[in-house]
Amino acid sequence: MVTKRSSVDPIAVSGSPEVPAGPVEKRGYAVPMEQHDRPGRRATGRGGDGGAALAERRRPARWRQRLGTTLDLIRANPTGRVTLKIFIAIAGALVVTVGIALIPLPGPGWLLVIAGLGVWAVEFHWARRLLGFTRRHVQNWTQWVKDRSLAVRFLLGSVGLVFVGTVVWLSLKYSFGIDVVAEALHYLATH
Repeated sequence: MVTKRSSVDPIAVSGSPEVPAGPVEKRGYAVPMEQHDRPGRRATGRGGDGGAALAERRRPARWRQRLGTTLDLIRANPTGRVTLKIFIAIAGALVVTVGIALIPLPGPGWLLVIAGLGVWAVEFHWARRLLGFTRRHVQNWTQWVKDRSLAVRFLLGSVGLVFVGTVVWLSLKYSFGIDVVAEALHYLATH
């Protein structure tokens, strides 16, 4: 089968010489090199307002490009697309479940829930929107706290510490049967 080639110089268009089609392209799973047209990605190098330096700064890291290309190759195959969705759903559910279980305990509970949303955001649009909503509100809260006086920040930090201390005390008391407050009072009374 003979394919018709265009008269456009491939070096002028893509900046690299034309490479013979590999096994991926022969099966029809080719991934376009220009991925900035996908929704959710910034356009790089468009227009004359930024120049080459701005386009270089906005390029994602190499590992992100490789990950994006790998995910696109998987999505190009119908079986791969379904398998990827199932894998992402299970992996995100595991991370979110562990995060929810750790919320009452001191540690990275909320961080794991947000990380699970990040895993889901790879494949699911609703998770991407929820993650953006969460980021905006966390940034707004952080900015609001920074704009307050030192006394208000100290008060907010104290309330946070009292809350975490109460959660730890109740978790130890009802999960393991260890009443830290009673033990501390008993120690102070006997020594």
